Amino acid sequence: MEAVFATLVGLFFTAAIYLMLSKFSIRIMLGIAILGNAVNLLLFTAGRVTREVPPIIPAGADTLGMDAANPLPQALILTAIVISFSFLAFLLVLTYRAYQDLKTDNTGEMRVAEPDERPMPPLGY
Repeated sequence: MEAVFATLVGLFFTAAIYLMLSKFSIRIMLGIAILGNAVNLLLFTAGRVTREVPPIIPAGADTLGMDAANPLPQALILTAIVISFSFLAFLLVLTYRAYQDLKTDNTGEMRVAEPDERPMPPLGY
């Protein structure tokens, strides 16, 4: 089962990097969302995917059994989901406001602070 998840994580990372290299802000935002999901799935897979034994320490033992799932990556994933959702909401608002002001989502056309006729940089000091 871990091999399937590892392949899926690789596909998610590939798709996320491809989308983040785009020059359209909506695609960049979707790439960041997929990247967050890829990292969450990577953490989940690192914590051993098992259903046989819940991550509860039995009475009279000091540690988890070897066949139990590790609960720490699951707790980290819950935190990461909340953080990535809030970051995605911020990016959505930022992208929407940029589209409202500039009437484009192409990052190449969002250069309003740069003049069209740029002077030459200094050649020496």
